[in-house]
Parts: sequence; C-alpha cells; structure tokens
Amino acid sequence: MHLTTILLGIIFILNLIFATIVLFLERRDAGTTWAWLLVLFFIPILGFILYLLFGQNLSRRHLFQWEDLKKTGFEKVVSTQLAEIHSNQFQFRNPASRNNRDLIYMQLMNNQAYLSEDNAVDLFIDGRLKFEQLFKDIEAANEYIHLQYYIIKNDRLGKKLIELLTKKAEAGIQVRVLYDELGSRSLPKRLFKNFRAAGGQVEVFFPSKLRFINLRMNFRNHRKLVIIDGKIGYVGGFNVGDEYLGLNERFGYWRDTHLRIQGKAVDALQTRFILDWNQASRKYDISYVPNLFPKDVPHGNVGIQIVTSGPDSDLEQIKNGYIKMILTAKKNVYIQTPYFIPDASLLDALRIACLSGVEVNIMIPDKPDHPFVYWATMSHIGRLLETGAHVYIYKKGFIHAKTIVVDKEIASVGTANIDVRSFKLNFEVNAFLYDQTLAEKLANIFIEDCNDCQLLTLEEYQRRPLWIRFKESISRLVSPIL
Repeated sequence: MHLTTILLGIIFILNLIFATIVLFLERRDAGTTWAWLLVLFFIPILGFILYLLFGQNLSRRHLFQWEDLKKTGFEKVVSTQLAEIHSNQFQFRNPASRNNRDLIYMQLMNNQAYLSEDNAVDLFIDGRLKFEQLFKDIEAANEYIHLQYYIIKNDRLGKKLIELLTKKAEAGIQVRVLYDELGSRSLPKRLFKNFRAAGGQVEVFFPSKLRFINLRMNFRNHRKLVIIDGKIGYVGGFNVGDEYLGLNERFGYWRDTHLRIQGKAVDALQTRFILDWNQASRKYDISYVPNLFPKDVPHGNVGIQIVTSGPDSDLEQIKNGYIKMILTAKKNVYIQTPYFIPDASLLDALRIACLSGVEVNIMIPDKPDHPFVYWATMSHIGRLLETGAHVYIYKKGFIHAKTIVVDKEIASVGTANIDVRSFKLNFEVNAFLYDQTLAEKLANIFIEDCNDCQLLTLEEYQRRPLWIRFKESISRLVSPIL
C-alpha cells in the first residue's frame, strides 16, 4: 500500500511537470493546450509519451533557408509587387486579380507568394486521367523531373511510376523523388534499387533517426508536387496509389482535384520543391541554376499565387487565405474537403458569411477514413447548419478534393484540408487562382458533384442518435490535436 502511494505521488508530480511544460514552455492556442492537458490528466505518463510524439512545436525552428529566394531573384519580384500594389500602380492583367488585390497583397506580405498572370491551367478530377497525363509529361521530359508526394504506395501504380522514372534516369534525365516518411511508411526502400543504380536520387522528409521511433512523425510533408523541365507543374490532392484510381473497395470511386500548370507559377512550385529537397538532402543539395527556371512564353492569363504553410511558422498562411476569401464573398462559397475541423476563426468566418446572406455550400465525404476526424467533422458541420449553410454528403465514393471557390471568380486548390492538422502541423501548398472562367469551372464541378450527394438538413442532423452525439462530443474535444 505504501509503495502504491509513492508511485501515485511520483506520477502526480511528473504529470504536474509535464502539464507545466505544455502550459508555459510551448506557445499554443487555448484549445490545443486544454486538449493536451486532458490527455495528460486521463492518461498519465503515456500521455506525455504521446505528447513527445505528437505535440512538439516547430514554429520557432527555421527548417528552410528562405535566404535562398535571393538566389532566384524572386525576392526582388515580391518587393516590387508589394510596392506597386500598395501605391495602386500595379498593372493587373486579369480582372479577377484586380478585384482581389487585398488578398494578393496579404499573400505577398505573409508568404512572399508573388503573383503571376501568364498561366494556363488544366483541371483533373479523376485519378486515371491525371496520371495518364502525368505519365505522358514524364515520358516527354528532356532535362529533369522533380517529384514530391506525401504517399507513394507499393502497388501497381506506385511501381509503374518508379519504373517509368527509372527509364528516364537511364536515358540521362536528372530525376529526383522526395516522399514523406510517415505517409509512405509502407514503401520499401528496395523498390528504388534500380532507380538509384540508374542515377536517380531519392530523399525522405523527416526520416526516423531510430528504427520505429520518430519524434517528428506528427509533422508531415503533405505536399504533392511535380515539376518537369521547369515548364510544367502539378499540384493538388492526388497521391500515388491504386486507391487514387478508384481501385480500393473500401473507398470506391476516388474524387479529387489536381492542377496541371504552365506559366510563371511553375517557378514558384520549383522553389518550393528545392527548399523541401535541400532540407531533406544531406548529399545532393540542388543549386539554383538557370535551367531550373527557364524563360518561357506566356501560356494563358490565369493569375496564380503559390502559397505554402507549415509548423515552422505561426502565420498559418493558407488558413488566412481561406478566411480572407470567405470574408470577401458577396454571393456564394463552394467548399470541398475530406475533413472539416476548422478553428474558431474559420468557423466564425463561414457563419458570418451565412448570416450575411452569402450562400455557403460545403461537401464532405460519407465514408470516413479516420473515425475520430469524421465525427469531429460532423460535430462542426452542425454549427454551419444552424446558420443556414448547405451541406452535401458525397455518396459516390470518397471525396478528397481540397477546393474553395468564391463568387465564381477566385478559387484555391491544393493539399490543405480544412482542419487544424493542415493549418498548423502539416507542410502544405495551395494554388490561389484568380480567373473567372477557371473559378466557374470549379463551381460547376461542385454543382455536378451534388448529383452524387445527399443534402443534409438541420432537422435530420438534430435527429441523430444519442450515441452519435456522444462520439461527436468526444471527437470535438480532442479535435485540436487530431
């Protein structure tokens, strides 16, 4: 009995120390702090182990050398655009860009996301079509291929991609592949044996320093980028695997959104890849040589800003972009997201839009891939229904698109979900698009997808069983750390 008392006392003291660390040594918002304190209280000792794995704060660590921007010349472009927009001297080519100068200025200020307006964009909402075009572009590459994915699966599509990249490397093309350690945890390194032998280079983002133990596993590089010869860039939601072709029985048809870009915005995607690659690489850093940023003729007139965010910054740049877009809405907002766990600021922005007469439409999946995240999503959805938002439950398969369209004039497509993980913990990248024609296409895609949805009404939501309400409440409580 005496020993038990001593052990309980030690556990109490340790938990008090751990709680002090969470409260005073890490700068966090109140919701995240309370969530971790609850974990420490209900799961003593083990809770702190979970904190070490999932709760560290990277916001004060400089993982990327942003001074490298000076080598590209983009720093001068950013400062020039800021000065010209501030003095109303910037010559916007696209009316959608001109109408949203405040949003563009904000992205320049907090993310150095310069605006280019010479881009052509192809939309892909089906995995088969996306990878068919991607493979064609890879086969046509003449100089280099830079490829970065959160998930690369060891299945038919993954093997086919690596085989194609190996052939290009054998032909003398410089090929670099970067993937996330946790996202691609099932990917055996031996799969790259022939690729490496052919001269291809592979790097892993935040690799484990000890086998089966990775104290940085909570910080995932969720970006999906491909840059080919500096002339073609891909960004969006599709990872590499058979399930993204709709071949997984659990999820069925996989509905996602991806962009193929030609124009000056490819340089911004290239810069992001180089920064990520050089952070991960210890032997093969990329130098800023001219062929990485070739001068090219204009391909279109779509305005684009490439915006990135990650846990090494407190600014939450992509989330701020979402909020600014929503608050400028006059007519309608269309959102497609697999997870909907907004913080108070984003949820308030959407509720204010609803109460201001803006038609807010949101589409979420019917099939959960993470149970806690799904029930947390449903909990937050109720707050929107109360203010008159239209909520659509996608029934055809799994919707993984990360898309926002405002007033059918501007849009954002990329890798960031609407949840705390994407805003604070993951490394993400989104293309903010300024073009009425493209925005209308994305809005029309949403409207067409509604044919495969069930409209969720407030009355139906309020009739949900007590046990579902209980799961939602628990999930909502821990949602800041999911």
